[in-house]
Formats: sequence, structure tokens, C-alpha cells
Amino acid sequence: MEIVTRTDRPELHEAASAAFRERWPAFVFHDDVSKRYMGRVEEYFARYDVMVLDEGRVVAGGWGVPMAWDGTLSDLPSGYDDALVRAVEGHEAGVEPTSLSFMAVAVGSSHDKRGMAGAVLEELARRAHSDGLAHVVAPLRPTWKHRYPMVSMAEYAGWARPDGLSVDPWIRTHQRMGARVLGPARRSMVIEGSVADWESWADMVFPVTRAYVVPGALNLVLIDRERDRGVYVEENLWVQHS
Repeated sequence: MEIVTRTDRPELHEAASAAFRERWPAFVFHDDVSKRYMGRVEEYFARYDVMVLDEGRVVAGGWGVPMAWDGTLSDLPSGYDDALVRAVEGHEAGVEPTSLSFMAVAVGSSHDKRGMAGAVLEELARRAHSDGLAHVVAPLRPTWKHRYPMVSMAEYAGWARPDGLSVDPWIRTHQRMGARVLGPARRSMVIEGSVADWESWADMVFPVTRAYVVPGALNLVLIDRERDRGVYVEENLWVQHS
């Protein structure tokens, strides 16, 4: 196995992106904040965008952003979108970062259950600590939360197995690395589109105005046929690594 950054191997960019498309629902890639900021994230924070190679093939990848955070719950970003904004705009304003926020990790299905996600997280954390960043946090998108879209993230985060670890595999991965739950990121990502957009993204029909369970969505999606608008506000879960 070899760990490289995307800037080391730019020809593998598309292969790395494919791993994320395989794992995440289509609507996630229509977040307007990401569209506005990701180009600058890739330019400013290439050091925190890594890939794991197995015999030259991309089998996992992940990235994070350095940002200013004072270590208190009240100063946490509202979630994924806000962390992107804080990191990029802080960098442009010359604000010294204090923390790394893991933003996303994906593992190719051919390499499931081989510890690849943990290897990505450990590498990103190592880079953060070597750069003098004091904190490592993450707005997690728990793996199984989409199965319970009408359950709040606060309640879901409290569900535990007999061994005390979370029922959710992705939360458990972080717990085993020493992370602790800080609390819900209540407005982590906001995705809006027309009814036709949402029908395309979800591969569903939305015949009336109401809140819908959508495959892959952690919360309900509100469809307003009269206004031709669909809005999805995703809750994530903030955790902090030791």
C-alpha cells in the first residue's frame, strides 16, 4: 500500500472521485456550497487530500480542511458546509488554523473491511499534528443513519451495542481511534433543487407536497410542488479525536 496526495498523482483524480460516487447518494453532489468552494479547497489544502494505492490502483481516499476552532462547542461550525466556508475564507483572510476537520473518506467496495478508512484518517491526523494543529474533528455522515430518517441525530448517536460502542459502523471506526461524540451538526448540508431535479437525483416520483423518505438521505426531504422546490437539510454528527 502507498499513500499519496492528489497533487502527487493528478492522473488518478478521476479514479479517486469514483470511490466517492460509489458510496454517496447522487443528491450529495448537488450541494451549492461545495460547488462554490471545492475548487479553492483543492488549491489551498492539497496536503490534506490523500489517496491509498494498492499496486498503483486507488482503493481509498479522503480529505480534510484546516480551520480556526477554539475548542468549544459553541464555536463549532454548523456542519460540513460551514466548515468548508470557515476553512476557505479563513485562509484567504490570513486566519491561523488551529484544527483539522475530516470532511470525507471513501473506500472502494473491493477493499471493504480491510482498515482502509482508518488508514486514511490516521494519515490525515498525522499530517495535522505534524503541522501543529491542536484539534482534529469531523462532521460524520453515519453509515446506517439513512435507515432511520425520522430519528434525530442526537437520539441515533446515543444508540449503543452491549460493548458500549455505537450501533453505527462509521461512528465505531472513529470511537476505536479514540474519538468522542460532541453533538449533532444540525445544519450540516443544505441541498435544494426543483421537483424534477429531486426526482432525477432520488429516482423517485414526488406527486404531492409533503416530506419524503429518500434512499440515502439521513433526514426527510421536503418537496413543495406548488413552489417547484425540494429542500433537504442534513444533520451530521460532530466528533473530536484525542
